[in-house]
Amino acid sequence: MAARSAPSCHLRLEWVYGYRGHQCRNNLYYTAAKEIVYFVAGVGVVYSPREHRQKFYRGHSDDIISLALHPERALVATGQVGREPYICIWDSCTVQTVSVLKDAHTHGIACLAFDLDGQRLVSVGLDSKNAVCVWDWKRGKMLSMAPGHTDRIFDISWDLYQPNKLVSCGVKHIKFWSLCGNALTPKRGVFGKTGDLQTILCLACARDELTYSGALNGDIYVWKGINLIRTIQGAHTAGIFSMNACEEGFATGGRDGCIRLWDLTFKPITVIDLRETDQGYKGLSVRSVCWRGDHILVGTQDGEIFEIVVHERNKPFLIMQGHCEGELWALAVHPTKPLAVTGSDDRSVRIWSLVDHALIARCNMEEPIRCAAVNVDGIHLALGMKDGSFTVLRVRDMTEVVHIKDRKEAIHELKYSPDGTHLAVGCNDGSVGIYGVAQRYKRCGECAGSLSLITHLDWSSDSRYLQTNDGNGKRLFYRMPGGKEVASKEEIKGVHWASWTCVSGLEVNGIWPKYSDINDINSVDGNYIGQVLVTADDYGIVKLFRYPCLRKGAKFKKYIGHSAHVTNVRWSHDYQWVISIGGADHSVFQWKFIPERKLKDALHIAPQESLADSNSDESDSDLSDVPELDSEIEQETQLTYRRQVYKEDLPQLKEQYKEKQKSGTSKRRERAPGNSIRLHFVHGYRGYDCRSNLFYTQIGEIVYHVAAVGVIYNRQQNTQRFYLGHDDDILCLALHPVKDYVATGQVGRDPSIHIWDTETIKPLSILKGYHQYGVCAVDFSADGKRLASVGIDDSHTVVLWDWKKGEKLSVARGSKDKIFVVKMNPYVPDKLITAGIKHMKFWHRAGGGLIGRKGYVGTLGKSDTMMCAVYGWTEEMAFSGTSTGDVCIWRDIFLVKTVKAHDGPVFSMHALEKGFVTGGKDGVVALWDDSFERCLKTYAIKRAALAPGSKGLLLEDNPSIRAISLGHGHILVGTKNGEILEVDKSGPITLLVQGHMEGEVWGLATHPYLPICATVSDDKTLRIWDLSPSHCMLAVRKLKKGGRCCCFSPDGKALAVGLNDGSFLMANADTLEDLVSFHHRKDVISDIRFSPGSGKYLAVASHDSFIDIYNVMSSKRVGICKGATSYITHVDWDIRGKLLQVNTGAKEQLFFEAPRGKKQTIPSGEAEKIGWASWTSVLGLCCEGIWPVIGEVTDVTASCLTSDKTVLATGDDLGFVKLFRYPAKGKFGKFKRYVAHSTHVTNVRWTYDDSMLVTLGGADMSLMVWTNEMEGCREKRPCDSEESDIDSEEDGGYDSDVTRENEISYNIRALSTSIRPMFGIKPHLQQKEPSTDERPPVSRAPPQPEKLQTNNVGKKKRPIEDLVLELVFGYRGRDCRNNVHYLNDGDDIIYHTASVGILHNVATGTQSFYQEHNDDILCLTVNQHPKFINIVATGQVGDLADMSATAPSIHIWDAVNKQTLSVLRCYHSKGVCSVSFSATGKLLLSVGLDPEHTVTIWRWQEGAKIASRAGHNQRIFVAEFRPDSDSQFVSVGVKHVKFWTLAGRALLSKKGLLSTLEDARMQTMLAVAFGANNLTFTGTISGDVCVWKDHILCRIVARAHNGPVFAMYTTLRDGLIVTGGKERPSKEGGAVKLWDQELRRCRAFRLETGQASDCVRSVCRGKGKILVGTRSAEIIEVGEKNAACNVLVSGHVDGPVWGLATHPSRDFFLSAAEDGTVRLWDIADRKMLNKVNLGHAARTVCYSPEGDMVAIGMKNGEFIILLVSSLKIWGKKRDRRCAIHDIRFSPDSRFLAVGSSENSVDFYDLTLGPTLNRISYCKDIPSFVIQMDFSADSRHLQVSTGCYKRHVYEVPSGKHLMDQAAIDRITWATWTRNQPGNGR
Repeated sequence: MAARSAPSCHLRLEWVYGYRGHQCRNNLYYTAAKEIVYFVAGVGVVYSPREHRQKFYRGHSDDIISLALHPERALVATGQVGREPYICIWDSCTVQTVSVLKDAHTHGIACLAFDLDGQRLVSVGLDSKNAVCVWDWKRGKMLSMAPGHTDRIFDISWDLYQPNKLVSCGVKHIKFWSLCGNALTPKRGVFGKTGDLQTILCLACARDELTYSGALNGDIYVWKGINLIRTIQGAHTAGIFSMNACEEGFATGGRDGCIRLWDLTFKPITVIDLRETDQGYKGLSVRSVCWRGDHILVGTQDGEIFEIVVHERNKPFLIMQGHCEGELWALAVHPTKPLAVTGSDDRSVRIWSLVDHALIARCNMEEPIRCAAVNVDGIHLALGMKDGSFTVLRVRDMTEVVHIKDRKEAIHELKYSPDGTHLAVGCNDGSVGIYGVAQRYKRCGECAGSLSLITHLDWSSDSRYLQTNDGNGKRLFYRMPGGKEVASKEEIKGVHWASWTCVSGLEVNGIWPKYSDINDINSVDGNYIGQVLVTADDYGIVKLFRYPCLRKGAKFKKYIGHSAHVTNVRWSHDYQWVISIGGADHSVFQWKFIPERKLKDALHIAPQESLADSNSDESDSDLSDVPELDSEIEQETQLTYRRQVYKEDLPQLKEQYKEKQKSGTSKRRERAPGNSIRLHFVHGYRGYDCRSNLFYTQIGEIVYHVAAVGVIYNRQQNTQRFYLGHDDDILCLALHPVKDYVATGQVGRDPSIHIWDTETIKPLSILKGYHQYGVCAVDFSADGKRLASVGIDDSHTVVLWDWKKGEKLSVARGSKDKIFVVKMNPYVPDKLITAGIKHMKFWHRAGGGLIGRKGYVGTLGKSDTMMCAVYGWTEEMAFSGTSTGDVCIWRDIFLVKTVKAHDGPVFSMHALEKGFVTGGKDGVVALWDDSFERCLKTYAIKRAALAPGSKGLLLEDNPSIRAISLGHGHILVGTKNGEILEVDKSGPITLLVQGHMEGEVWGLATHPYLPICATVSDDKTLRIWDLSPSHCMLAVRKLKKGGRCCCFSPDGKALAVGLNDGSFLMANADTLEDLVSFHHRKDVISDIRFSPGSGKYLAVASHDSFIDIYNVMSSKRVGICKGATSYITHVDWDIRGKLLQVNTGAKEQLFFEAPRGKKQTIPSGEAEKIGWASWTSVLGLCCEGIWPVIGEVTDVTASCLTSDKTVLATGDDLGFVKLFRYPAKGKFGKFKRYVAHSTHVTNVRWTYDDSMLVTLGGADMSLMVWTNEMEGCREKRPCDSEESDIDSEEDGGYDSDVTRENEISYNIRALSTSIRPMFGIKPHLQQKEPSTDERPPVSRAPPQPEKLQTNNVGKKKRPIEDLVLELVFGYRGRDCRNNVHYLNDGDDIIYHTASVGILHNVATGTQSFYQEHNDDILCLTVNQHPKFINIVATGQVGDLADMSATAPSIHIWDAVNKQTLSVLRCYHSKGVCSVSFSATGKLLLSVGLDPEHTVTIWRWQEGAKIASRAGHNQRIFVAEFRPDSDSQFVSVGVKHVKFWTLAGRALLSKKGLLSTLEDARMQTMLAVAFGANNLTFTGTISGDVCVWKDHILCRIVARAHNGPVFAMYTTLRDGLIVTGGKERPSKEGGAVKLWDQELRRCRAFRLETGQASDCVRSVCRGKGKILVGTRSAEIIEVGEKNAACNVLVSGHVDGPVWGLATHPSRDFFLSAAEDGTVRLWDIADRKMLNKVNLGHAARTVCYSPEGDMVAIGMKNGEFIILLVSSLKIWGKKRDRRCAIHDIRFSPDSRFLAVGSSENSVDFYDLTLGPTLNRISYCKDIPSFVIQMDFSADSRHLQVSTGCYKRHVYEVPSGKHLMDQAAIDRITWATWTRNQPGNGR
């Protein structure tokens, strides 16, 4: 059956007829080589008019919809549609991919544009936000992304004359963008009065900030900056779709069919109306235009491309044409000539010449055409129409022969009979009509067997039969010409069909996938001569099958190019070509057929390259001629490595469970134990599912992995060191080519790759974010700078990394089958190979993507499974080892030859300088010469070859070899059995490491008085291990069955082993020979125990819920313990040997009496008091605390108590080994936790003297030995992790300021609602009435004696002047810290308030401002590095982290010239609360206010985010880099201090460890400072300062301050530290202290503020001065020598600040705020002159007209009048309960008006003295009062209210004045109302 392999012939795309003009614009250009580039369907086309030749770019997987040309005009960028659309940058000469950009957009890529020098590309997506992305396309890296607009964007362009500026336009908008840092910030174009707001379709940028744009109405809009300055009206009569700028000027093209040329200043040069030319037609619409020199290219809506030579503009030359709107279904080929006929829903029928590649005839019909056929003689052409009619034309001149309409539904298929006498016409109503050709197409028969639409017809060669397919997939036969249905199969059997175009039938079964019944194949056509079949389907794929193909799921070759469904496909008459047509893409593809014999020559010339591979791998049937997979490989491919719970899920799970558990954890819990353990030795090596994971380092140590541990083994000293950074199984390992660095990849939901140094065992970089489930292969490049990795997700993603930076360079889908190995080319860093199941691919990097080409096997072999691969001595040569034992030799992508190397799979290969070494399943190591011609030497791994001194025992001869490495004169071999051997070149073998083989390991027992232990495993072996320094396996015995438990007798002579079949045996502990065995149970024996003392009894527990008790002496069963409801898990004896404690799988704790086995009930309190000989139970009160918070998800599988009964060790399902204090009462005990095992820990045991703990990993098959380090004697060394699942509930201390800062919610300006609850209609929405005068006159001067002030009506209005910010009073100290700094050696200070950064000169008091923030600034820091002098970073609040302009952002700016250097939009939703620069000044650290309190590190100059991670679940206050580091920083916050390291792109954190100091508890930390030698100081809420060495607390400076320590500052010059806290001033204490470098001595400074307590929020130290920012919004400078205080800045403490009044005659003003103060400010002297404490929140202030009195309105309804001279109270009154909103003196100083939120205005007569009795009030005010103004004559008062209405009242009567005319005559003394009067 030949159909099981793909046909060996091939199709090559030769020509595409068509151009995509519909729904696309600006997609047609001249390249530098004068070729024309455009696209159609999913193909980029480069057409050379000179040679009339097309080249194709086929790297896309769906419709291309956008195109941009690089400024050098050789490279092209194209964007496609799709769910995960990507952008390809390709070379128009070679049509090869240069770069792929992906993972940013969804839906599609609407526009693309290169910048001036072609380095960057901008793209716009089709998603709902129309995202705009800027790319560094060569590196495939996204630089910035922002939401573009709420509606479609049609065009985007870089401003070619200003750097970092872009313009985009679209539906009703145009936006001007600037790119700074990673932030794209838009400004909307202002249409103003110059032109209508409308849709802009295209644009071009010019000099002097000019932008020209084409609008929907045919006008051209000209912009300067962001303002519309003029319009060129009527440039076109309809929308302008395209605008193209060139050296000479601009060309525009529109829907009106005109091209206009303009000069550089946009003056018209000429018009070309295409509709008027000889090729023109009505409705021609131009979509694309390109002007170069004297040639103009034009693309139209209907798919034509014209070339116009300027001086013969009325003779456009038609280069390309295709079908236009509507679907294309009809296709027929001429029977004798190389012609093809197509007909479409655009109602045209077209005839194409396949030789000349040109349209030779076209005819327009009345109806859309759905099918076509040409008679055998080539004279008649029949067309089936959508309306049910069909028409016959003469081919010669396209004249009509006949038009017949018999049907109502569309005609979908028609065919002439081979003898030319009849025409069969298939209709959508299910009938086939037969018409006689000679009888002028009279109907002579009808076939009516189908119930569904007719899809395909075929005549038999003798014209006597017709077969049909219908929409239901039925195949029917009819006799011709009458149309009677043929029922008998027999009659049809011998019929030979003239053509085969049916999709169902035995001969074409193979075109359908195996297990699918979908009908997505639209068309087939059989080529009998070439024995091939071509098919067309709904996915845009043309496939080539062998013909006939009988078995479902046959192999095929596939060809892509069409984007959506391919509607029809036909062979040409002489089978030279295949023609396929695309439904929605209107294109006709012509493929050249290359038969087998010519294939070899063709392929060597140009293997077809594309991202979606053209040679099939997608066919479903497995190649049956590929040998069965080797059993080992078969097993391995079935491993999934999926976990129910990944370690990454734990924090989240814990949070969820904590919510549930809130109540239960009130008891004070035990501290974690004092002991800790340290990993000492691991027995095991992971060979059963990993390969090539074993290497020599340069100093001769051996590095490999097992479980979650990277092991460095020193073979001279027989010691191991461990890398413990992973938290789950390591699956692969690679060694750096130059340094001793190792890369290891692990299992995980988002699995990480760690690169670590074998010398320091520290991680250098951690890579994650692109794989799923796990990483199965890694490899370094030859220079060691890059790393390639492969994931085990479904598409086995391949990623290329720059590992030091932690950046992904490129990513691609590898294969749907498993990939075993990835190898980087040692000669070309951009190339690599991957090998795996039926897979060998050669990749090269293209920007952010990788392009893979399948290895081409040719006739030499079949696609085999590859297990290993290496590169040879040139960049072209590669070698791979197969699963059948061959070595394949490849040149470029072609298989050159194969060599038989091993029996069974070749698992490992290693390349040497002169040759290769291979290892296979046959247990043989073979050395080869450099071309695999001769095998120089073989080594068999056998027991006989073991060197005499070798420790350990080889389990079997010829174990399967999984890894080979050479070095130091030896060959290093890793086997599937978990052994590592060293083979000497001369032959002897040394065993270095061994472990259990595949299968879980459960049984573990330690010897009663020797340092040895026994293990038994599902691998059917029982082993004895030496735990003393020799660390070897002392004995091994094979068992008939696997075992799950074992136990030494108390005298150590016997060893009992429980087996999985329900039997158990006792063996001699030395020789392992059988003493006795029993078989009483059917299920697994789960635990086995000798009674203590003499070991008289043996308790044997099984999974069938019984425990048998045997008398060891008499070898008889003496008792059975019944009563357990589930399987038994653990058994322990009491000291007397009389009582058994039992745990079961149902979590029961039971007690039985021995030896009879009677069940006892013992209350839990009593059970504790019993002395137990051993404790391995996991249930009961004594160990309640060992169950984790997430006990429902994970099980504690084992425990073991030390013999002194103080420490309980446990193992659980998540691979954690934990130590608890015993007894562990109360839930969720505190513990120390160690990660080394990957999955469940099945057993733990202490040795007889508690010096070591032995643990077993179930599935990782490793035996780990830990040394126990007692409390007193251990050197201070950080254990891996000491923590508890639940953070202690003891609170971290309390302080009102801290609580307030923690709970503050910042209101975001973009979202903030009105500060007052207004109602009514806003003024600008109210209906305007005709006004007599724009605004009533306003007077600020004292009233003039004449009747009214002069009216300013006739005068010319002065232009409004711009306001410039000159002075800001205030400093944000209440909820921010560390935000005041010195600059310029202490001459200036920098700080912030509101959204302004302020540079304040200390000497002069002048200020300058940074005003680019659009919302409150929350944090500020200064770069300390001399290279970045005066560089400041500020972070602001913001709303969602959607990267739009309102998102939170960090600005980095120059304090002197206020230039913005970078803007970082960040994902810290809500805002940025802390920023810090690194030691070199290049990195910036930021912390967010989002719920995760994300910590992010930026390379701020590029705007690149390096790393980001959730910081803590509670508020982080400050995070700062160590002053000497770019990778270490510390964060402090609520009950939190963390020590962070940046490794590549990953952030690693360690919690601060308190355990070394007695009774230390985690407090809320508020500030951080640093000392030498890794010392860190943190200030706490209680006033203590904690001193940390690394991450361990080493001492506490108690009561450094009396209140919280809010601020700390490390001076870089001399290391002195300044602290600031909250203190009441006293003789010895002070709120600011200066300390020595180690915080041992200090000097205190008092701030002379006169307040009851000082609260310092920010400190900074300059030369001899300390700068202090306080909670009361003052900035004070303190001299170090004389302790003198100088207040530099002051402001209101708490807001909001409402009251504001200016002095009537001097440059003073007053402010009043809710902090209860009124302050007097001097504008000229730039300082606060005075402040009055009122004791209540103030809302409003006002000066009297003479300036001698001040009236103050309070929030509680009271108002106070002060005398300015003495600040004494003249009078006060409280007539209202609610806040006073405005208070006013009348211009004649007689009345005081008081407006409140009680909807009232009260009048007081001041001439009556300070009693202040109310004389009247205004009635019926509809809402609360906002502002009031007196008239100049003090007779009227106007009031503006909360409902946007103004009212006028008479003074003092309070009568409401309604007369509009009277109101209009009033002259007002002041105007503060922002609401329209009824008269305006």
